[in-house]
Amino acid sequence: MASSTTSSTGPSQQPPVAVICVGMAGSGKTTFIQRINAHLHEKHQQSPSTTAPPYVLNLDPAVRSVPFDSNIDIRDSVNYKEVMKQYNLGPNGGILTSLNLFSTKIDQVMGILEKRCLPQPPQPTTEPQQPPPKPLPSHILLDTPGQIEVFVWSASGTILLSALASSFPTVIAYIIDTPRTTANTSTFMSNMLYAISILYKTRLPMILVFNKTDVKDESEAVEWMRDFEAFQAALRKEEEDMVEGGSGSGGGGYMGSLLNSMSLVLEEFYNALSVVGVSSMTGEGVEGFFEAVEGKREEFERDYKPELARRRAEAETQKTQVREQEVSRMMGDMAVSSKAKGTGRYGAGAAGKSGGRPRREEPETVSDAEAMDEDESEEGEEEGGLEDPDDEEMTEDAMFEEGLKARYEAALREQQGPAASVRSAEYIKRSQG
Repeated sequence: MASSTTSSTGPSQQPPVAVICVGMAGSGKTTFIQRINAHLHEKHQQSPSTTAPPYVLNLDPAVRSVPFDSNIDIRDSVNYKEVMKQYNLGPNGGILTSLNLFSTKIDQVMGILEKRCLPQPPQPTTEPQQPPPKPLPSHILLDTPGQIEVFVWSASGTILLSALASSFPTVIAYIIDTPRTTANTSTFMSNMLYAISILYKTRLPMILVFNKTDVKDESEAVEWMRDFEAFQAALRKEEEDMVEGGSGSGGGGYMGSLLNSMSLVLEEFYNALSVVGVSSMTGEGVEGFFEAVEGKREEFERDYKPELARRRAEAETQKTQVREQEVSRMMGDMAVSSKAKGTGRYGAGAAGKSGGRPRREEPETVSDAEAMDEDESEEGEEEGGLEDPDDEEMTEDAMFEEGLKARYEAALREQQGPAASVRSAEYIKRSQG
């Protein structure tokens, strides 16, 4: 598949692909980053008007030196040894805490990446001819800590991956030590299980990179992935060798049956992966790796980007629902509080049986007492005569206003203390004068 980083009319303005290199300690991640970084720099030197060098990030705080220049280096922001000293941590805890501290500035990191790697709107200028746009980086390369679990399974790693995937097509490159992996079937299966766990944890496109092919060719490992019978034959051969060597059953028994079962289970998983063999020492297979990256870019845009948008929409919907539930709960608590104080819509609640008059509650403020006295005097003047048909409606309105006053005063007392009720009574009295 041809690379789509350039066009016939000029530099490409599509977003770069973020390549995140993860793998077991000693698999050659840093050397692999150096090789692909050098490859992209060489392409830039050959055609500087249409290609740009990659943008490189180093996220390993414990590394002493790296064989490439980093645009963003976690060591510039976090001192790994000081973190261990201040927080009384070991090596792994220091790396994890350093990543957590770095992830608190992810908004600044993403601001830099978007400014350097994404097309920017044209700036207004009075010059009749504007210079042609500079080529953007075609790739963002990330080197991760050697302790793979510290990055993949930590909250900071999830934050970094989510932030990158929200702005750039993101691909996971899982680096595998080919000689060590093909040494025995159990090591091979361990790598495959780790790869599938990372795939389903990150939900991002993945490329299996069998590194160090200058020492051992990747064809045997690829055959074990693609041909179930080949893996079974290798497993039986290992068991026979262990028995002949006097080391007991070896891979037989429980381990043999487990590896057989896992090889069947992972057959579908293997079909969804892109596999390339690369030698970080000689550079062999680097072109094939970048072809696989471009294929994963299309897969990200087609399959993973809509899924990310869907998950983001679900998260926003959940936030809205939680917010509405909190508001409903608060309004319900206010209603219960008002009923408990007897200050519902009709103030005093149900009407008393004596004389057909509603039962009045005790006044809580001076203004309430005065209002109740006025109501009682008006009702005394109307006794002995015919009832006005509008009296019931007027009484309900007065009671409603009285309930509003009581709720207002109760809220002020809860927020500002007893003195507020006196001030609120004076204010209501002056407003009605």
